Amino acid sequence: MENKGLKPVGIIDDDYLRWVKEISSRYRKGQIKAAMKVNQEMLRFYWELGRDIVERNAENKYGSRFYAALSKDLKNLIGNEKGLSARNLMYAKNLYLLYYSSSKNLQQVAANSLNNIFCIPWGHHILLIDKCHSDCTKALFYVQKTLDNGWSRNTLLNYIDADLYERSQNALTNFRRTLPEVSSDLALELAKDPYNFSFTGISGIYNERKLKDALVDNISQLLLELGTGFAYVGKEYCLHIGDNEKFIDLLFYNLKLSCYVVVEVKIGKLDFADIGQLSGYVVACNHLLRKDGRDNPTIGLLICKEKDYLIAQYALEASNQPIGISEYELAKLYPERVEGTIPSIDEIKTKLK
Repeated sequence: MENKGLKPVGIIDDDYLRWVKEISSRYRKGQIKAAMKVNQEMLRFYWELGRDIVERNAENKYGSRFYAALSKDLKNLIGNEKGLSARNLMYAKNLYLLYYSSSKNLQQVAANSLNNIFCIPWGHHILLIDKCHSDCTKALFYVQKTLDNGWSRNTLLNYIDADLYERSQNALTNFRRTLPEVSSDLALELAKDPYNFSFTGISGIYNERKLKDALVDNISQLLLELGTGFAYVGKEYCLHIGDNEKFIDLLFYNLKLSCYVVVEVKIGKLDFADIGQLSGYVVACNHLLRKDGRDNPTIGLLICKEKDYLIAQYALEASNQPIGISEYELAKLYPERVEGTIPSIDEIKTKLK
């Protein structure tokens, strides 16, 4: 039935039931908007409070008990609100310092980023304050990512612990030269260095086939590592070029960029021939797969075990196709044991006895 799940009390009419569901949907949307508005107003309050604390030099002026005293006095006047704890008041100061006083260009941050800052939950900001310390650029990177992708606090924490920001800054690409400005900025989000393939569980000796199979077997984790907007097309994707068959390691489609993304995985050290091969695949995809009016130019990603910086730079300079080069790492193994740092099983047994 069209209105299955809605049990009418007295009026049994399809048009009426549709209307009731529409009213319910509008009410829920209104609740969400109200919650977002409350969150924004609360964050603006914390921002202004943090500004007051900094500008009044309150910590130095009123001593070590300042936050506890301010919390108690505010609760006496306003009510016993959890948001007025001494801990939250201290974070309010750090919120202001992180996003304003730490910035080299105060006006730009104030004008362009404050609205974004006020759109993510307070718990996310506490996490960013703890993890990003005084790095305003890093914090704003994660604010934007959270807004773009709707990250929960746990998801945000996972990406911070995986050094997403640092890896996003390291990849070598020629996107700014080969793609339009808007597309190149977005395309840069695709490239990280290194990519973390520890989820494959591979260790010891392996070949490219084993690694590619493991990546596809863990496709959901691979898509998370690649970033948002990726749709999997195929592994060893066959391109018929004249009388030849050429096989792409991994082929994706990026919904945010509206383009195919060719991924080549190499277990050895990067060489010029690898870039030539990838460039050929990118051109072939543009001719064979790309649809005018629907798809933007194909992008290539080469992910290798090791790259020489100069070879990578020269290869990118020589190619007119949009290409990014990154390394990958498998499981991070613990270093050899340092005496006295990690007790052995025998040492633990001895202590217990």
